[in-house]
Amino acid sequence: MFAPGHLGELTRIVPFEMVDEVLAECGAIQQRLRKLPARVVVYLLLAAALFEECGYLAVWDRLTCALGSLPIPKVTGTALWNARARLGVRPVRSLFDMLRGPASAIRTAGARWAGLLVVAIDGTYLDVPDDPATRARLGKGSNQYATSGYPQICLVALVACGTRAVIDAVFGPRSRGETTHGKRLARSLRAGMVVLLDRGLSSNAFLETVADTGAAFLARLSAARKPPVLHRFDDGSFLSRIGQLEVRIIECEITIATTAGRHTGVYRLATTLLDHRRYPAFELVKLYHQRWEVESTYFAIKKSMLGRRVLRARTMAGIAQEVYALLTAYQLIRIAIADATDTVPGADPDRASFSIALQTARDQVIQAAGVIADTTIDLVGSIGRAVLNHLMPPRRLRVSPRAVKRPLSRYAYKSLRVDRRTYKATISIDILLTDPISP
Repeated sequence: MFAPGHLGELTRIVPFEMVDEVLAECGAIQQRLRKLPARVVVYLLLAAALFEECGYLAVWDRLTCALGSLPIPKVTGTALWNARARLGVRPVRSLFDMLRGPASAIRTAGARWAGLLVVAIDGTYLDVPDDPATRARLGKGSNQYATSGYPQICLVALVACGTRAVIDAVFGPRSRGETTHGKRLARSLRAGMVVLLDRGLSSNAFLETVADTGAAFLARLSAARKPPVLHRFDDGSFLSRIGQLEVRIIECEITIATTAGRHTGVYRLATTLLDHRRYPAFELVKLYHQRWEVESTYFAIKKSMLGRRVLRARTMAGIAQEVYALLTAYQLIRIAIADATDTVPGADPDRASFSIALQTARDQVIQAAGVIADTTIDLVGSIGRAVLNHLMPPRRLRVSPRAVKRPLSRYAYKSLRVDRRTYKATISIDILLTDPISP
């Protein structure tokens, strides 16, 4: 009965004892032995997050295909649906709560800056099935002609930039916006962190919420905001005030030069790191570039795992269950990657391929390999070896312009005029000592 309850080699990170403890804490252990015990259903949901292109019956086949010598029970799609409904949301959410975190050690390359754990907050949107129930709860996009697209949920995550692991995540109706959902992440902020924020999360109220947790922030402000100059520091930054907060403002001009031409932009950053000697303005400007790691996290979830697909679940409870399973499966892979790179001194988790780790994890599930550790513990494992054998070169500069990647019309790409070639780029940063003139 319990044999299909595994996740291949990832079972070592989420072992049977952990799942059983979560089920007992949530009161979700079955009262009688069923064909689909609660523990098996948890692993089924996690495996389904690894095989998003498959229906649940196809996922069940992958979990059991290497267990042919055992008397595996035959199940139906209806039985799988009832089992998922019977399990509910709480066990999967509790499992995510046990596993979420930065997945980094003190020695992890790129995880900290000036002794502070570098994290970022940002939001994205996930499509859900266009059913009457979801449409009524979430609504749909509309214009002057009609409604269009799928209903969506807003997912806002707190991500460790060094490992791209999820420290915390919240989600809900898109109509409430990133700022409303993002304030719930204050429960996971603490002193010793520096939080990178984009312009959409730089309102006075949100910045005060972050500062009240003891965490420092580095946020980009919109060009419309003109904070007063209270005192100018030697590094070009100046002391100012935003609402009730005392902050340092850094105004800089960044120029990107490529074979395609030059582009210059003016940026205004605000931070609660007031010591200009310990936290120089130029270094803070370079640090802000790490905010894009949260975008890499969303790319891995939405493209590598989901394949840009709509979620399977058609009820609000099912959507929550599926999202927590997706986040948990993503976190398991990030933990496996971090464990592997930590065995190589100086190896940056940025160079590890998430796609390779994901494909290897899928293979281990299909083969039911590495479920139970051998007498000699292999700290790297098959997933880690695959990652370490194919480390990517140091990252190139991010210079791609914002552009529509999936236009509504398949012919619209002709009008985008986006140069998608790879070319060398040079970035220069100048700290401005006078009020910038916005282009």
